[in-house]
This record gives sequence, structure tokens and C-alpha cells, in this order.
Amino acid sequence: MQASIDAVRVAGTPKGPVPVVVLAVEGEADVVPIFIGFNEATSIARGLEAEDIGRPLTHDLLLDVMEELGSRIERIVVNEIEEHDGGQGGTYIADIHLETPRGETVVDARPSDSLALAARTNALIEVTEEVFADSRDDSEKFDELEDIRNVSGDL
Repeated sequence: MQASIDAVRVAGTPKGPVPVVVLAVEGEADVVPIFIGFNEATSIARGLEAEDIGRPLTHDLLLDVMEELGSRIERIVVNEIEEHDGGQGGTYIADIHLETPRGETVVDARPSDSLALAARTNALIEVTEEVFADSRDDSEKFDELEDIRNVSGDL
């Protein structure tokens, strides 16, 4: 299923504020929320803004290295949720599909890192039907949350 980064927001939880990247899925009213860390959320937001801040940050550096080696990101796929013990929540699993001088290759990656790279390259984002079915949520819940750029200061 084709997806795009709809927003990077901050949700209040019993354990405090937690960033969430919200994926909009083409043709669906519901979204896929993925809770991530503040550094990753900030990196995704920076990638979406396409603002050059001078020296490369980690995701910029990784992208520069891939490009120098002749590779490009074809797409990223959020393809699985590993459930935690007790069935509450889970860890999302993603793959980065690369076109390299030696052919196509797939690299296992955290969804947050994959999405930070996709935000910088406009690479296609996909979510498997199983991930969508297991994690879909009402988009209105996330529309009301604060944008990460308003919480973490200057990006």
C-alpha cells in the first residue's frame, strides 16, 4: 500500500511526551502511527523541510555515503510489527530497497531511519496490508497533536 508522511507530532502518554510519525495511506481514511524517538522525529521533520543546515547530520551523512557509492533509495517498506510480550504494542520493522552498482539490495532498518531517508529523497513509502490492518487508527486523533517543530525548538 502506498503511503506518505502526513505529519510528525508529539503525543502525551502516561510516560510523558512521545513523538509519533503519522503515515497517510493512499485511499484510506485511517493512518498508521509509529511512535519514535525525539532525535529521529526531528530528523524526519528536517528532511521534510529540505532545509540545508550546513554540516550533515547522521541521516544526511548516510545518504551522502550511499550516493557517493553509486546507490539510490528506490523505496522503503514498513513490513512487519514484532509484538511485545503481553500483546501490547510492538516494534515496527522496515526495509530500505536500494539500487546499487551491483544490482538491487534490501537493507533492514528501523522505520524511523527509513522515513528520515525517504523524507530527504522523496523515495516511495509502502506499508504492507498486514501492518496497516494491525496498526490503523483514526486520523483525527493525531490531527489535534502538537507538531514536533513547535515542541523541539528551531529545526
